[in-house]
Amino acid sequence: MKNFLIMLFGDVTNVFVIKVILASVCGFLFGVERQKRDKPFGVRTCILVCVGTSLFISIGKSLTGGAADPTRVLGQVITGIGFLGGGVIFSQNGNLKGITSASVIWMLAAVGAAIGLEHFGKAIFTTFFCLAILTFSDKIENFFTKY
Repeated sequence: MKNFLIMLFGDVTNVFVIKVILASVCGFLFGVERQKRDKPFGVRTCILVCVGTSLFISIGKSLTGGAADPTRVLGQVITGIGFLGGGVIFSQNGNLKGITSASVIWMLAAVGAAIGLEHFGKAIFTTFFCLAILTFSDKIENFFTKY
């Protein structure tokens, strides 16, 4: 049984587990903020985007050999995330809606990429910084529009 588990999960290291947990936590925090605002995507989607990006980047980083180029993986993830983000943008009575939601998806991918590349501090700082912007920007905008 032990050999079977090693065969299945032999490449799962402590660092990989930390990446998955950290990406899940960062995605969860973004998702709670989005869900509280009743936006088109919530906790599950945010976690999956962040963990998925982290996994793709981790795999890309591990590629070696003549034709292997981890930066291509990053570029393709960014392209794919742009497509996903474009799906939440729509026009209503001539006004665009969903730009912030698309930006959050883009940031989730950026945080996931940072985690995949083991830039944990950058990912954590960016998560909290962006959550502060999402949480307090309405209050700041309302303050300045009064005067």
